[in-house]
Amino acid sequence: MVRLEDLILFVRVAALSSFSDAAREAGIQPAQVSAAIKRLESSLAIRLFARSTRSLRLTPEGEAWLPYARQMLDAMYAGMQKIQTPEEEISGTLQIAVPSDLGRNLLLPVFQAFDDRYPALRLRIFFSDQVADVFKDPVDIAFRYGMPEDASYIALPVAPDNRRVLVASPEWVAHHGDLHHPDDLSRVNALTFVLRGRLHDRWTFSRDGEMHSVNVSGSMMSDDAEVIRRLAVAGAGVAYKSWLDVAEDVRAGRLQVLMPEYKGESVPLNMICPHRKQLSAGVRLLYDAVKTCCEGQLSF
Repeated sequence: MVRLEDLILFVRVAALSSFSDAAREAGIQPAQVSAAIKRLESSLAIRLFARSTRSLRLTPEGEAWLPYARQMLDAMYAGMQKIQTPEEEISGTLQIAVPSDLGRNLLLPVFQAFDDRYPALRLRIFFSDQVADVFKDPVDIAFRYGMPEDASYIALPVAPDNRRVLVASPEWVAHHGDLHHPDDLSRVNALTFVLRGRLHDRWTFSRDGEMHSVNVSGSMMSDDAEVIRRLAVAGAGVAYKSWLDVAEDVRAGRLQVLMPEYKGESVPLNMICPHRKQLSAGVRLLYDAVKTCCEGQLSF
């Protein structure tokens, strides 16, 4: 019989790569974490971690079982919220950080509908392309592009298959012509994005297993992703954007995808929060609503 507390500790040890850190987070002794992992290994009849005095890593069997352990915990927490918290009890204040373009143009209607359905829950939404620190900034959750870099927080996948696409307005294409290879980007005006003072001017694509990276340049750059999208719609140049940011523009004919045979970089969208205990009923319901919205955009 697998104990729930052992399962929780296994997932956190895997994320933190440390018995001591998992123990500190749970408020228990490292020896208790070690005992929990040993019980779990005994119940499953497999070895989950390869341990030495200097390192701790998952075994192949542990890596294979980890996603199923996470799914079990997610299903359990979702079920507990369903039976313990009626919708009318969802209240308080939820502070959300979201990328500017994604938030204003795709998720704002989701937030509005959520507010209408749960009027006792107040939403404070921060639209910004600066990466929020969920431990230091006044936010409860953050929607963030890219692979999670810090195992100390909880990251729930919202749109794991999202990618960047190369886009331009139909008017721009009519005037400048279509592009057929990444090298063609060297001759066009690229609308580039600045994040944390770094200019993202190296765009990467793949085709048939072969990678193509090209340095681009242009006359305009911005640290606001929505500005880049608006410039692209206005015909100012080509942009390398998250599909979620431009899906509606493409469907409406305001933008068109260039070089569709070349895949852009993977930019998964995740919901970040400091600790699983903060996955309240309201947070989980909002996560489900945002995930459903994003899944509807990924049919490209």
